Amino acid sequence: MTTAIMLFRRDLRLADNTALAAACRDHSRVLPLYIHADGEEAPWETGAASRWWLHHSLHALQADLQERGAHLHLRAGETLQVLRHVIEHSDAQAVYWNRRYEPAVIARDTQVKAALLEQGVAVHSHSAALWSEPWQVQTKQGEPYRVFTPYWRNLRSSISISSPSASPESVQWAELPDGLPLEALSLLPRVRWDKSFGDTWQPGERGAGDALDLFCDDALGDYATGRDKPARHGTSRLSPHLHFGEISPWQIHRTLHARLERVDARRRPDIEPYLRELGWREFAHHLLYHFPHTATESFNPRFANFPWATTDETQLKRWQQGRTGIPLVDAGMRELWQTGWMHNRVRMVVASFLAKNLRQHWSHGARWFWDTLVDADLANNTLGWQWVAGCGADAAPYFRVFNPVTQAKKFDPDGAYLRRWLPELADFSIDLLHEPWKDESLRKRAGYPLPMVELGASRQDALNAFQSLRKP
Repeated sequence: MTTAIMLFRRDLRLADNTALAAACRDHSRVLPLYIHADGEEAPWETGAASRWWLHHSLHALQADLQERGAHLHLRAGETLQVLRHVIEHSDAQAVYWNRRYEPAVIARDTQVKAALLEQGVAVHSHSAALWSEPWQVQTKQGEPYRVFTPYWRNLRSSISISSPSASPESVQWAELPDGLPLEALSLLPRVRWDKSFGDTWQPGERGAGDALDLFCDDALGDYATGRDKPARHGTSRLSPHLHFGEISPWQIHRTLHARLERVDARRRPDIEPYLRELGWREFAHHLLYHFPHTATESFNPRFANFPWATTDETQLKRWQQGRTGIPLVDAGMRELWQTGWMHNRVRMVVASFLAKNLRQHWSHGARWFWDTLVDADLANNTLGWQWVAGCGADAAPYFRVFNPVTQAKKFDPDGAYLRRWLPELADFSIDLLHEPWKDESLRKRAGYPLPMVELGASRQDALNAFQSLRKP
């Protein structure tokens, strides 16, 4: 009889879990284990909002395992030391995990694997988070891609419809007498700023499935245009579920095609725009793997000399609090604080305002998002911020400065999104809602601030700064 340890990480699901399926197939007993070793991921330890999600996702996984007669063993400490302790007390011969791709985690996993192999313990790593490993998609010259469209064309041709593996059944689970309660990991905030999160999200594998079903029922058919309207349910909202591995891209792909098969061919929605968004997520991991320095440094080396404005803590605080005086920016930042999430169209607008209108370094925004997003993903966060800032791979041209007023009028024309998140402006007429500074007395009575900067002038300042990079 052989025993394997299944080390859960960012793969908190039972179905379509490659490492778990392999451990159950190849060994008589399987010990489910989660090790909280956040310090090993420095400088990108889990942010506060993501810690909230992690707590509830682990709770959901515990419940799912208990339904199958298993127990999720929780530990905290150095990964290698904890594994050695568990191996000793469980007589395990092998450790299974699914790969992660952040630079610090790759380094840690490489060290742990080498040490365990030297100890005589087999280590099996699997792929469960991406359609393709970051090193598998290459240019014809065998180099990593730097532009999304050819990358996606290559990746898309390799994605086939497959049947994800089911949750393991009839498994003999291994047990250990000692362990930590979930509360001992101290993932939840001491000051309960997270009260509204539970009204917005259902972490866990079941929550991921419910979110996918809702997306297919309500938004998939109109995704290409509906995804840009922040007031409506037009996106999948699966990003936190994907980040924590509660669902896989293979499961999503198969479910979308299964839905198509049940719909008359003349009324079938076009799923390609959404699959392309999942491809963007893959591209983010591809870039971070090949260019790990981009988590803190601009991908485009020209921006090493870009004249960012001096860090202004007052400006940063007003941006963080949603008190910039620009309605769409403020609505997005308040949505972020209250729900741990922000609509993607609005993410681009608030990022552009910080990096271009205020000319604060994009890393300030990336750090704030890292702490406040429930879907904070190092690869996606890095790519997104550098794309908007104009300094990343396949970036938007630097001269593309999102105008928050124009964007609000185009994508929130009746002001439903603005009224929801800016209650002090809820009774304003639509014209003043988009530009409250046009009626000074009304704006003052509402207690809404004047804009931090004039949009046209700050845009020109940003363009002038960019022009300085072109000087010999």
